[in-house]
Amino acid sequence: MKYSLGPLLYFWPKQDVESFYQQAISSDADIVYLGETVCSKRREVRLADWMDLGRELAKSGKQVVLSTMALLEAPSEVKVMQSYIDNGDFIIEANDVSAIQLAHEKQLPFVAGPALNLYNAQALNVLLSKGMTRWCMPVELSREWLLKVLAETETMGIRDRFEVEVFSFGHLPLAYSARCFSARAENRPKDKCETCCINYPQGLEVKSQEGQAVFTLNGIQTQSGYCYDLSKDVDSMHGIVDVARISPQDINSLDVIAGFKRGERHSTAQTHHCNGYWHSIEGMAIHS
Repeated sequence: MKYSLGPLLYFWPKQDVESFYQQAISSDADIVYLGETVCSKRREVRLADWMDLGRELAKSGKQVVLSTMALLEAPSEVKVMQSYIDNGDFIIEANDVSAIQLAHEKQLPFVAGPALNLYNAQALNVLLSKGMTRWCMPVELSREWLLKVLAETETMGIRDRFEVEVFSFGHLPLAYSARCFSARAENRPKDKCETCCINYPQGLEVKSQEGQAVFTLNGIQTQSGYCYDLSKDVDSMHGIVDVARISPQDINSLDVIAGFKRGERHSTAQTHHCNGYWHSIEGMAIHS
């Protein structure tokens, strides 16, 4: 099984981003996703910067994938996405159906990202005809559901035509909205947000009245309150999962990949972990 470093979902200063990916060069990651997937206003790192980082990572033997936006709201954002697709060096991760069409027109292979609603073999077969090479399963699906889908692909004779990737560590991206929750938390309108999400490098925690972490707010993205962690479920992934995705949470996320390979759970006193979705139970639960 291979390990991937998913796209950075949070807004970090450019210097921190560059430092993180310089360290990723010598990490245990086999695949590295680069690019902005959450908000087009986050412009500290531009496409040219991602390309420079990508070329350095590729020289070290990593497969580099450029990830595109999950929610597009303006023609300017489509234009930026077109630039990603026209990059000339790397395949893309499509997180919106429009990216699939543009990639298909350019005959560019793509990864189907977890933001796409792909829940059955018939949908996967359609995307294979468009150039899909890897499918990152939606985060709320279970091992049982994955087995069912893969059995259907075997019957259809398409199982060997794509890789399966599973989001295996990090705060789960659950939903996207036209509203910016980070701006609202600071009583700012979205069009005058001043990219205040940079003040929350791991998102903004939302607790219930009982003090339970229920969500993490990250700009227009709503994430799980608990950190999803399948490090103790690696054995159950063998044979059905080709790539385990580690979503960057902080600079120590690179150590998480090494821990996965050693079968160690990444834990901190400040972070609650869960693995419920993989076991067909409520997402925030812990199945031991």
